[in-house]
Amino acid sequence: MMIVPKGFSVFLFLVFVVVVQSTFSVGFPVKDSDVWSSSLEEDTSTRFNNLEVRFNAPAKHWTDALPIGNGRLGAMIWGGVANDTINLNEDTLWTGTPGEYSGAGALTALSEVRKLVDNGLYAEATSAALNLSGEPSNVYQLLGDIKLEFSDSHAAYIEETYRRVLDLDTATVTMQYSADKIEYTREYFASKPDQAIVIKLSTNKTSSLNFTVSLDSKLHHHSYVNAKNQILLEGSCPGRRIPPQVYGNENPTKRSPFYSEDENPKGIQFSSVLDLQISDSACDLGVVDGRKLQVSGCDWAVIRLTASSSFDGPFTNPVDSKRDPGLESLNAMESVKGYSYTDLYARHVNDYQELFHRVTLELSRSSNSSTRNEVEVITTAQRVKSFKTYEDPSMVELLFQYGRYLLIACSRPGTQPSNLQGIWNKDIEPAWDGAPHLNINIQMNYWPSLSCNLKECQEPLFDYISSLSINGNKTAKVNYGANGWVAHQVSDIWAKTSPDRGQAVWALWQMGGAWLCTHLWDHYTYTIDKEFLRNKAYPLMEGCASFLLDWLIEGRGEYLETNPSTSPEHMFTAPDGKLASVSNSSTMDMQIARELFNNIVSAAEELGRSDTDLIARVRKAQVRLYPTRIAKDGSIMEWAQDFDDSDTHHRHLSHLFGLFPGHTINVEQTPDLCKAAEYTLYKRGEEGPGWSTTWKAALWARLHNSEHAYRMVKHIFDLVDPEHESDFEGGLYANLFTAHPPFQIDANFGFSAAIAEMLVQSTVKDLYLLPALPRDKWANGCIKGIKARGGVTVSVCWSEGDLYEFALWSSINGDIFKRLHYRGITAVANISSGKVYTFDKQLKCSRISALLL
Repeated sequence: MMIVPKGFSVFLFLVFVVVVQSTFSVGFPVKDSDVWSSSLEEDTSTRFNNLEVRFNAPAKHWTDALPIGNGRLGAMIWGGVANDTINLNEDTLWTGTPGEYSGAGALTALSEVRKLVDNGLYAEATSAALNLSGEPSNVYQLLGDIKLEFSDSHAAYIEETYRRVLDLDTATVTMQYSADKIEYTREYFASKPDQAIVIKLSTNKTSSLNFTVSLDSKLHHHSYVNAKNQILLEGSCPGRRIPPQVYGNENPTKRSPFYSEDENPKGIQFSSVLDLQISDSACDLGVVDGRKLQVSGCDWAVIRLTASSSFDGPFTNPVDSKRDPGLESLNAMESVKGYSYTDLYARHVNDYQELFHRVTLELSRSSNSSTRNEVEVITTAQRVKSFKTYEDPSMVELLFQYGRYLLIACSRPGTQPSNLQGIWNKDIEPAWDGAPHLNINIQMNYWPSLSCNLKECQEPLFDYISSLSINGNKTAKVNYGANGWVAHQVSDIWAKTSPDRGQAVWALWQMGGAWLCTHLWDHYTYTIDKEFLRNKAYPLMEGCASFLLDWLIEGRGEYLETNPSTSPEHMFTAPDGKLASVSNSSTMDMQIARELFNNIVSAAEELGRSDTDLIARVRKAQVRLYPTRIAKDGSIMEWAQDFDDSDTHHRHLSHLFGLFPGHTINVEQTPDLCKAAEYTLYKRGEEGPGWSTTWKAALWARLHNSEHAYRMVKHIFDLVDPEHESDFEGGLYANLFTAHPPFQIDANFGFSAAIAEMLVQSTVKDLYLLPALPRDKWANGCIKGIKARGGVTVSVCWSEGDLYEFALWSSINGDIFKRLHYRGITAVANISSGKVYTFDKQLKCSRISALLL
């Protein structure tokens, strides 16, 4: 059915549709956020305005610098005036070489630990589990710095004229200031299409641009001027890492490295090329000290930077790599030089906005309350600081979209997966090695990829899981005598799958790969991409399920158990009063196993493979998994036994995995467990690192508890002082990076996912509208272009705390049936491909229109 607008003849309207459709089909695809508009929206042209991270002074700390990235290359913009530093990262620069990822004698140690657990000697089992620990991960490194030096006159700039802004709409940083009656401008962006970092420097006065540029690095390197207008930097990452600290019951000690002291393997090599283009006016370009370029009397200058490494995949030793990073960087530069600055910028913006513009979020208070703060005149840090008082909804919009921006900037098809810091790092020894942690952190990095309409950004995670499955097959076989593949808690670029070093509480956890596999099924449920399911997801899920079937052993009762088992990074008090971390069948183990088994059974049904031996074994194991149980105090039990919790306010919420991101605990089917989960969250409290805060927000949202979900949203808005960050737990730095502290990027992504979860929740068959909307805080608003399971796109608007109207559409062939839920009202919608369905607040379809793509 086609609705013809009032005042149009049918003929003229059809002509209009054809013209519009033709216009959008030639190079201008319609974004999901543009497919549908509500009558509530006043001016959709301004919906990306004010999405800015703003400073009025140069950075004093790294967390004052502004991040840009193209998925592979990253930069941090300090915005210094007389001297400026741009920190550079390339996502394949890591220490080390491929490892063995298996432990000789592990099976003997495993048998000993199991016996101790069976005999209730949990503290002794925890000590014995040290023999199951492995080597530490390798360490994420940095590329180097672009250094800009200006004359002394710049130091006397007029402070009131300074501004440094990251515009999320264009993924561009702009810096402006005035000195000696001259206005200076610098623009920075990282181009995905052209794989380069680009900087333009300009002034408003002819021949007044003078500066020196050079490249430097904390790693072993050599830089030199290659031609009249190019600087080359060549360097190498350490072939072995600096031994990490190992924390025992006493003082930290150094653990012996895997390599012998006289061994120095070749590490990853890298190269970077900086090309300098200057205006055609009569300006000079000279060489200083053989490694710097000096510009004098120019109108403008454009810096282009490319970089490459010798990394050739996780299974190729750097000494055997055939890649030539120097040649690759030079060839990339030749390609980049083929475009003007204007063209480079346009290509960058078009590529970025194709992703970023898919989702819009607008929030406001009640129309009876005061209007939102003027965001143009104050810094972002000031806005964060004032949030606890004014609770400006536009700050929630900004932080939500900032998470989407960061994911686009640090994870694109063909890159490495986002690590603990995304791609941004300033240190040779970053916190926690910058390594992917598989017990919450890397998973949280990708929570917003599906719901927030950035499915392409999750591709690096799937490539990474494929690599883990190869190394993990050896770990499973040697360490556990099991089939399939396993991955533990901490990994690195070499796809490490063996246990970490040190104590079992953080080193020994066999469920990292299984948790990652839930992302494979989630991707399918959102996209209904059967080729992905058949060729990519199912083989990985099959291998992981094979491991779990072998890892699960007969317990003393009717259930299968995991032994040894830990609840990530958390200790309990054993019945004998001793602290321990090792027991059997932690709740998280069982919830992840149940989730994966449910997923693979569903996947097999989709692919017509339900009659295989593997699925038969899975079905038998499903009913014998330990159930999630309620403790005597009314909370969810974290372990198979009701042990005393050694830290009731612990940062991890592992035993609530089944509530979020899992699906085995939900308000409709397991109300008793939801009540226990609610009490568990009360017990845990509100304090915790940033990622814990955003996880709690998502958990409260799944419980449809808007009050507490919003309390956690508000809790993240705590401005962290980088000079005293140890005084903080969680919070935001001035550049909106989230804090543990120190900086961990996961909470940035967790925040975006939690906001999406508050506004729309879904299963393959169900859609819940505004399930955790804080009606008094965001009385009016719209979220457009968000994704729901079942291949459906959703736009929803509300007014004065009540649903106003919403739209659903799908590009999946065939009809999709959705049960719609809102405040106790339920309806069924039949969504056909190529149509946009608009519904009112009673969940009745009010109009149907053609989907223009």
